[in-house]
Amino acid sequence: MTAITERGPVGMRVLSAARVLVRGRTDAPAWERPAFIGLLAVAAALYLVNLSVSGWANSFYSAAVQAGSVNWEAFFYGSSDAANSITVDKPPASLWFMALSVRLLGLSPFAILLPEALMGVATVGVLYAIVRRRFPAGTALLAGLTLALTPVAALMFRFNNPDALLVLLLTLAVLFTLRGIESGRLRWVLWAGVMVGLGFLTKQLQAFLILPVLAGVYLYAAPRSLRVRFGHLFAALGAVIVSAGWWVAIVALVPASERPYVGGSQTNDFLELTFGYNGFGRLTGAETGSVTSASVGSHWGYTGIDRLFSGDIGGQITWLMFATLVALGVILWLMRKLPRTSAARATALLLGGTLVFTALAFSFMAGIFHAYYTVAMAPALAGSFAIGAGMLWARRSTRWVRILMAVLIAGTVAWGFELLYRSAWWLPWLRWIVVLLGVAAVVLVIVRGGRARGVGVASVALAAVLLGPLAFTLATLTVSHTGSVVTAGPSASVPRLSASNPASALQIRGATGGTLLSAAEVSPGLAKQLSAGATDYTWVAASLGSNQAAGYQLATGYPVMPVGGFNGSDPSPTLSQFQQYVAQRQIHWYIAGRIGKPNGGSNDSSRIASWVAANFEEVTLQGVHFYDLTRPLS
Repeated sequence: MTAITERGPVGMRVLSAARVLVRGRTDAPAWERPAFIGLLAVAAALYLVNLSVSGWANSFYSAAVQAGSVNWEAFFYGSSDAANSITVDKPPASLWFMALSVRLLGLSPFAILLPEALMGVATVGVLYAIVRRRFPAGTALLAGLTLALTPVAALMFRFNNPDALLVLLLTLAVLFTLRGIESGRLRWVLWAGVMVGLGFLTKQLQAFLILPVLAGVYLYAAPRSLRVRFGHLFAALGAVIVSAGWWVAIVALVPASERPYVGGSQTNDFLELTFGYNGFGRLTGAETGSVTSASVGSHWGYTGIDRLFSGDIGGQITWLMFATLVALGVILWLMRKLPRTSAARATALLLGGTLVFTALAFSFMAGIFHAYYTVAMAPALAGSFAIGAGMLWARRSTRWVRILMAVLIAGTVAWGFELLYRSAWWLPWLRWIVVLLGVAAVVLVIVRGGRARGVGVASVALAAVLLGPLAFTLATLTVSHTGSVVTAGPSASVPRLSASNPASALQIRGATGGTLLSAAEVSPGLAKQLSAGATDYTWVAASLGSNQAAGYQLATGYPVMPVGGFNGSDPSPTLSQFQQYVAQRQIHWYIAGRIGKPNGGSNDSSRIASWVAANFEEVTLQGVHFYDLTRPLS
């Protein structure tokens, strides 16, 4: 108490430090720090409670995590198996965090998914920091809460795809770019470049989608001369190249014979994977080696401006899209007279630009597209919505603003009704509750919204627009999500064949119950049989496609070779290489299975399957067909 009341420089510093510790910013209201902690607690509860409900989640990545947790070479390259036959079809950055968690906590679904959940909580905190820099605490809290309640965010921050890390890194890139705009200092722009570069090591070219937005807003708003701004951006580009390129350079320089095959490529070349299957192929649909057939056209739904609102995709993220886009346009018009260097307007441009640019890319890409990709838009949508709502609410004394807010609430409620109706069998009464809340909110906003105190009005309005996504989010938390194609909401456990989920038609079953997009289920008894003498071999088994192999690898704990990679269409191994492995007694079992014709790519996996069937004895273990590669027919 003495230190708090003490006068003088030392006492003032102590008092200032105490205020920052208790209340956060020196100008923050007393309730802000507890409210922020509460926001993070809500996000942690959403993402951590019942985290293991999905088991191995995407077994394709879980198997790579298991491999990386026992072998450092597999860790570095992102190999599917600890014997390093082939990598996953993405860079390994997201796998590194999960593999380190497994090394620390042991192999379990919880250990694999824990880093993803923590990344989700961190992303909520970073978005709060972005909005709070130039907007009130209530607006920042609304941004973080909206992100936490976005259904696709609740899905992907509890799942082991690379998207959780990508979203966190790109949100940090926005924060650092904003800091650079505020200060004009180079170091913040360099840090933004590093985040984008690490995003490339997470999901390749998708990380670059926001580069035009970051560069454009910085070039426009930074408080430096035009020459200096261009210089900073070139330096940031160098940071992107260095932070992404060091790993790529190592992979390119290490002889192919001394590293695993680059999964997803046809020439064992990471740059081919970057610009082909995972790059321009996603935009054009020309994905050599994909799961689609070249003669059938696109299997990933129609493209167009309304794509993100269709089928299962709409319920992932578009609940607030109508209100956000309209409000974004209005607030930018309200900010039109601000100086060029306004950090508040720069914040709106960064978040709004990221939202619009990413949405357009997803709407018109003709290649592989899944509904969960939309998580990349979640922070930008949540932040833009909160800023728009906050600025309009602050001007609610103006009649036209109240009318606009009423229209936005009505439109959002109508769209929420439609999204809930698409799952008409699930809580049919809920959509009518949303409508009643919406009607009440519209009346209150018009009649009472102009009064000085409007906490009750704001609460009803937010309840009307957030109840739908909240319900979908809670439904997502209770459902097990497994395989390579998952969706949020009450229907997520049973993927439906539709324009927005055409990949469900490509789940071609093998003899073991596994599919192209989900792992085989292996009983403990079968795993024990296969594991007998496993240490005498490099691979306990080989299997067509990565997902079937992943199921056996996770069950046995021993390396299983995924012949042909994810789609069975990579030339890894070739027939001659496989024959050599068998001759050297490096593989014990071959797991029978089949796959549809891929879009181009190698047919070595089919040739291997035919050669094995013609030359080795087929055995049945607990109803599953195998070939014993140590017992040739001759």
